[in-house]
Amino acid sequence: MTARAEINRSMLSPMYRRWHHCRKEPSCHWRFLLAIFFSLLSSDLAAEQPAARVALVIDDVGNSASDREVIALPGPVTLSFLPFTPHSRHLARLAHESGKEVMLHMPMEAKAGNRLGHGALTNEMSQSELQSMLIKALQSLPHVAGVNNHMGSDLTESLPHMAWTMRLLRYYPLYFIDSRTSVNTCAEDVALATGVPALRRHVFLDNLQDQAAISRQFDQLIKLALRQGYAVGIAHPYPETLSLLQQRLPELTALGIELVPASALIDDENWAAREKIGTAPLAVRLPDTDITGAADSNGLAL
Repeated sequence: MTARAEINRSMLSPMYRRWHHCRKEPSCHWRFLLAIFFSLLSSDLAAEQPAARVALVIDDVGNSASDREVIALPGPVTLSFLPFTPHSRHLARLAHESGKEVMLHMPMEAKAGNRLGHGALTNEMSQSELQSMLIKALQSLPHVAGVNNHMGSDLTESLPHMAWTMRLLRYYPLYFIDSRTSVNTCAEDVALATGVPALRRHVFLDNLQDQAAISRQFDQLIKLALRQGYAVGIAHPYPETLSLLQQRLPELTALGIELVPASALIDDENWAAREKIGTAPLAVRLPDTDITGAADSNGLAL
């Protein structure tokens, strides 16, 4: 064999080389055709599989009639409604009818002493008081799939209060997203230890209400999702935020990122990704308390 022929042979693709060896044996043809079929099928499935998934939660919905604009955002954005606000119930129903996932944005006590509004959970509450208020908040909204904290830099550090909260959510059952308004929060760990499916917020998009700053945070959300396979972002119904999201959410598909409801990240793939990047939830020893003294609308003790 000449040197030139040897070079040409070495340049043949693996599939072509298989055919080169198989073509003189008719019994081998069907195996070759099956190999082509499954190779093409696996390529198509790989092309359809997104590189990462992103859940984007819009907090503080329900105070204003103009919050209706968040429902028009493209894709399955998740909307988190403040309880007992003028437009929360009506807009939550509209959001659900539009295919948006609904969450309860539960006010919790903050260290800065910020005004919490009606229905907040506080450190002064007993177990029965906290759970009764949380039940009322959940009953104030239709179609609630999960809960995240509004403020809460103080309460989310309290192990007993988080245990009371999560045991009630497990009863419904609902998932929980820790907004992580405190670096010392125990909310996510307590949720997981209690058996409540839980996630954490990775990026706040609009701490600065400036489109350039929001765009940078959106880029950060994309980078994090591509690096670890998923990410959770939180934003608010500010005009600057909504305008930016209308422009940039359609970009995700071209980047191989799938926008999903928050509940879509609560699965085995998510936990596997967390283990891979070394952020598996820590074990938490819960206080020895039972859910007593609270009841749902049917009088069922919790």
